[in-house]
Amino acid sequence: MKSPHLLSISDMNTEDIVSLVTSAVEGKKDPWTDMLSRKTLAILFEKPSSRTRVSFEVAMRQLGGETIYLSQAEVGLGTRESVPDVARVLGRYVDIIAARTYTHRTVEELAEYAGVPVINALSDYEHPCQILADLLTIYEKKGALKGITLAYIGDGNNVANSLLLAAALTGMNFRIASPEGYSIAGPVIEKARIFATASGAQLSLTSQPEEAVENADVVYTDVWASMGQEDEAELRQTVFAGYQVNSGLMSLARKDALFMHDLPAHRGQEVTDEVMESPQSVIFDQAENRLHAQRELLIRLGSGR
Repeated sequence: MKSPHLLSISDMNTEDIVSLVTSAVEGKKDPWTDMLSRKTLAILFEKPSSRTRVSFEVAMRQLGGETIYLSQAEVGLGTRESVPDVARVLGRYVDIIAARTYTHRTVEELAEYAGVPVINALSDYEHPCQILADLLTIYEKKGALKGITLAYIGDGNNVANSLLLAAALTGMNFRIASPEGYSIAGPVIEKARIFATASGAQLSLTSQPEEAVENADVVYTDVWASMGQEDEAELRQTVFAGYQVNSGLMSLARKDALFMHDLPAHRGQEVTDEVMESPQSVIFDQAENRLHAQRELLIRLGSGR
């Protein structure tokens, strides 16, 4: 891989992403190997998550390795002990670290000091592991990434950041519809435009969900208030009221368009039950693909491929 760590989806180049996705498809046929036998993954979480924890633990076991789960209460990142000190100690014990943190700076510090590969399992800036699963899902359902049009409706959050960068790297057209003041930050957009120039991806930012969704191949949304933004939840329900993905909005996309959500979902807010349970919904395929994409990621980082 381009980088010894995965802190941002842009730590991978186009070739890395395509190779991982296609290998993950093949890996589903026979996932159990001893490729990471005698290797240990530390799962270091400041934020809880069922999908992230279980998918990493199962993936590592399928590869013949071991896992150790460490919660914030046990470690006290940045409170009981500094992040650099935690990183240097863990780096003496384990072979890979997957960290789910409140701030992106924490995963950067872990990577700087640990001396072993560090995976961003979610930060406030990006969610690259989720996006690898998303790309795998799109590839399986559509047979390609390049030329696919993805419409993202909602908050310009960590998931949106990683989706935009991944789309720009792989030649997917990316449209985002967000309320004013809630779109993707300028530096991320500028970085994506550089990638898009090379890949041919078309990028579009709008405040109109209908404009973004028209003739899209994929419609994607996420919660309006992420973990850690609970105090903004009531305000955000008002601001995002016109950004719900419902059957009317989906009808503007292509007839064979996919609906995607990284879960957990707030049904009745950013998306309706009707859309979540429709034949177009691939949300549980996405969730399953966290396992398969992360297994391939662990192979690359853990074996040095």
